[in-house]
Amino acid sequence: MSSNFTKESLFKDYFYYWIKLYKENAVRDVTLGKYLNNYKHVTKLIPSLKMKDFDRSTYQKLLNDYAISHERQTVIDFHHQIKGAILDAVDENLIDRDPTRKAIFKGKNPRKKKKKFLNQFELHNLLQDLDLTEELNWDWLILIIAKTGLRFSEALALTPEDFDFIHQTISVNKTWDYKNGTGFNPTKNKASIRKVQMDWQLGMQFQQLIRNKKSDKPIFVNGPVCNSTPNKWLSRHCKKVGIPVISIHGLRHTHASLLMFAGVSIASVSRRLGHSSITTTQKVYMHIINELENQDNDLVMRYLASLS
Repeated sequence: MSSNFTKESLFKDYFYYWIKLYKENAVRDVTLGKYLNNYKHVTKLIPSLKMKDFDRSTYQKLLNDYAISHERQTVIDFHHQIKGAILDAVDENLIDRDPTRKAIFKGKNPRKKKKKFLNQFELHNLLQDLDLTEELNWDWLILIIAKTGLRFSEALALTPEDFDFIHQTISVNKTWDYKNGTGFNPTKNKASIRKVQMDWQLGMQFQQLIRNKKSDKPIFVNGPVCNSTPNKWLSRHCKKVGIPVISIHGLRHTHASLLMFAGVSIASVSRRLGHSSITTTQKVYMHIINELENQDNDLVMRYLASLS
């Protein structure tokens, strides 16, 4: 790689080649898209910066300029992707010293976050409003995600042969590429390949719904799919029953949150969601874990007080 570039080369050219060499076909398409999007930002912000001129102040200015239109966490994510290419350039003696050392991260104030999940009462009202017809529709998708915590792409990929009604489980072993329309795709990670237990009522309902469906065909897909359609469907239900409007992915958060509030262990929730590690679950649901810890502290104090 170093034979193609010198210290006189433009960093933006090196960064693009680095992405193609190290990231293409090695990371998920979504991640590759983020790298390529960051390449566009690099091209815009430092179009003529040569490798030899990349020092700490130049790098800090790059981050500062990027931070003008992005939140701090997005700036940190940008930094991590750019840094990988820069460190390789340092190893190849194209950049003299690591300019990313001691970088300062700025950024716009975070936007007010929308509510991501419903409480038990709100979910009950939502499910009561679903129009669960004799034929599969988006309301059935809403129900199955709310009751299993599947990702949208995992639910779209479900086929009749994924249902085991004797053991009341759903096998999650693939996803449906609704963004590019390429059909079945692998799961997000190895941990995402799992069996999810379903309640007896859901099992009975789907046993009737899919009995005449082709065993290897996705039950929710009939032509091109866009996630905006079920999201609008869900939004109408939320507004109708007077609860916060959440997304289809918010149903997954709702499922996990209610399980944790019900006392289900983080390890079990993590496996059910198909997270790559418990750390991922802890990071996503830290606010709930903190709330549960406060409840636990009250229980501990009451128990200790009862010993005297």
